[in-house]
Amino acid sequence: MRRRSRALALVVGLAVAAPLAACASEGSGPPTLIWYINPDAGGQSVIAGQCTDASNGAYAIKVETLPRDASAQREQLARRLAAKDSSIDIMSLDPPFIPELSEPGFLAPVPDDVASKVTQNVVAGALAGAKWKDKLVTIPFWANTQLLWYRKSVAKAAGLDPATTPVTWDQIMKAAKDQNKYLAVQGTKAESLTVWINALVASAGGKILENPSAPAEDLKLGLETPAGEAAATIMGTIGKQNLAGPSLPTEDENGSLTVFQGDKGSFMVNWPFVWSATNAGVKDGTFPQSLVDDIGWALYPQVTADKPSAPPYGGINLGIGAFSHHTDLAFQAAECIATPEHQAQYFATNGNPPSNTTAYSDPAVKAAFPMADVIRQSLEQAVPRPQTPYYNEVSTGLQQTWHPPSSVDPKTTPKKSTDYITAVLHGEQLL
Repeated sequence: MRRRSRALALVVGLAVAAPLAACASEGSGPPTLIWYINPDAGGQSVIAGQCTDASNGAYAIKVETLPRDASAQREQLARRLAAKDSSIDIMSLDPPFIPELSEPGFLAPVPDDVASKVTQNVVAGALAGAKWKDKLVTIPFWANTQLLWYRKSVAKAAGLDPATTPVTWDQIMKAAKDQNKYLAVQGTKAESLTVWINALVASAGGKILENPSAPAEDLKLGLETPAGEAAATIMGTIGKQNLAGPSLPTEDENGSLTVFQGDKGSFMVNWPFVWSATNAGVKDGTFPQSLVDDIGWALYPQVTADKPSAPPYGGINLGIGAFSHHTDLAFQAAECIATPEHQAQYFATNGNPPSNTTAYSDPAVKAAFPMADVIRQSLEQAVPRPQTPYYNEVSTGLQQTWHPPSSVDPKTTPKKSTDYITAVLHGEQLL
């Protein structure tokens, strides 16, 4: 029998005692669909209102905001779905948690007619992240990816032009070292570290999990490979040679942006929010306009010159609760939420890139994000993190064994990580 994730099993047990939310769709008038959203700048609430109006009285959408931390979002939703909470109609889901919720039947099956509509013109990375076992189980909404951001002055001094010629990690590491600058990467013990590891392994042509849909006891890790060793070499070199500065072990996305914006900034891998954030800093007087003028962007760095990079993939997909009393209406609402027009609007106002390629031609998108075409190309190359019901064990295990970056060694870390995660999956070791 396939075993469920231990973390989810614990959640299921706890859910027995968890009170169910009152079903907001009961009573007179059109049903009210509850959409559980990740925190944002208000864009999902605006779309909820627009789709309510567009339904012509068929339904109303009310948003409920989940915790800011992705793991806490997962736990709250899993607890309530395990208790068959019927108030969960629509969910904004972080892609790595989709298999864990799909496997036990917590997500309503996507009707074929809906699937055919919501998968048209969707970037490859987002389409892959919306599936489990090659079947669409969620609706692509917005997609995210990391770019290589660079200070034009530093790149020029190194003889590099990332905008026209792909660069490797070795090249940007050398450029930063030669000019006494810092690379901006995410080295804190958190999900962002897993994102970095996965992108390095995938860019080297490997996979963290060779058979992600297998039962826990049969999962095979792909870290003890040339790709895993290449990833460990890059991360360990950056840590040991202090190429990212002293804050690397605690550096998250915002921390690395601060490093990049500073006097020692050079190259950074990060999500598109950095463009809006830096421009906002110029507007409020925190930064000079010359900082923005010195920022360039390109595809994620390659591990080797002969292989295209496999950038990180993130974003949000829409899942429909299996226990909702209004799944048909919830799918209608999700189709409305995920239209290209709403995706373009959400990108231009909240900075979250579309999963639908047609949204990138919107004039408002072009004006707000001049690198929109590079983001779209990156999403076509992007590779999701391991898609498995045991993602929590795998991700946490990676963070435990690849941190701090200065401790990472190509000869020992891949094996140490493989042994540890395998022991956790077999129930022989605790996280």
